[in-house]
Amino acid sequence: MTRSAVQDERLVHVPLGDRAYDILIGPGLIARAGGEITSRIKGRKAAIVTDENVAPLYLEPLTDALQTDGIEVASLILPAGEKTKSLDHLAAVCDMALAARVERNDAIIALGGGVIGDLAGFAAGIVRRGVRFVQMPTSLLSQVDSSVGGKTGINSRHGKNLLGVFHQPDLVLADTDTLNTLSEREFRAGYAEVAKYGLIDKPDFFDWLEKNWQDVFSGGPSRAQAIAISCQAKSDVVVEDEFENGRRALLNLGHTFGHALEAATQYDSSRLVHGEGVAIGMALAYRFSSRLNLASPDDAERVEAHLKAVGLPTRISDIPGDALPVERLMDAIAQDKKVKSGKLTFILTRGIGESFVADDVAASEVLTFLEQQPAR
Repeated sequence: MTRSAVQDERLVHVPLGDRAYDILIGPGLIARAGGEITSRIKGRKAAIVTDENVAPLYLEPLTDALQTDGIEVASLILPAGEKTKSLDHLAAVCDMALAARVERNDAIIALGGGVIGDLAGFAAGIVRRGVRFVQMPTSLLSQVDSSVGGKTGINSRHGKNLLGVFHQPDLVLADTDTLNTLSEREFRAGYAEVAKYGLIDKPDFFDWLEKNWQDVFSGGPSRAQAIAISCQAKSDVVVEDEFENGRRALLNLGHTFGHALEAATQYDSSRLVHGEGVAIGMALAYRFSSRLNLASPDDAERVEAHLKAVGLPTRISDIPGDALPVERLMDAIAQDKKVKSGKLTFILTRGIGESFVADDVAASEVLTFLEQQPAR
């Protein structure tokens, strides 16, 4: 990881051989997008996928920037929210790209948060059996997590992200100016993924976040530093295990519980967004690890205290609306992609920064644990 002289910009390089790519982090990157893209991609057409929240803010500036550098632009504006990750919207993105005559050296650009990135990336992976792909994440969550690593996908009625492909981006442009337009709730949700990297295997980073999270939230120097450290952490894991056959599974800390909560709430963002599900999921993973005598209850309390301090939910009872039946949560957990041969796989922990893959967790243990969690 290096620092550029250009407006306090950070660069993280993901060394994947002939599929290597750069992650640029800093202000003003939307205005510079044309030059950054044309220096890396031969094609001169781009199909931009965005949503109705992001489009009024950034679609026109991005279109202007691309056209200034000679890139022909088509665009599609989709509804905002998790429900957009569907087969119908995937078809719409593919149709738009094909109608724009996007070829294999041209790019599909994801301008938005994790939903748009996952959906557009899936389309980029299957249109003409694979076209170039540029991630332009506009939320904290997507800048530190979903835009990096090549996992794409949409949701099924059976669960989250069950349809998808691995398709690495050719470039990630994380314009930190876009974070200034996020709601407090969206920023907090993204912060859950930042904290996750400390809890997986970087206890010093978690210590640093406990001391500096307010500067991260206020947009001080710690913000770009936290994003860069998070991207570097994910890059390191992806390079070691690109297709999630081993260590990359650690990035799912909190996600088995979190995805089940999202599915059980039917992806209703008024009740729960992804980062909130991850926050509750991480707190549950630490409490579950404590229940199994793997970790100290003090660690679980410390994790919960930090997540609460930044305003994130930590318990199932924090989710508004009707109580979630345990049976519905267990059904969703059973559909998780990490289930192998019917055995439940969880990311558990022996302490702060000591996460590991537990691939033979008894369903009865999970059921008993969830039954003990207050529904209200």
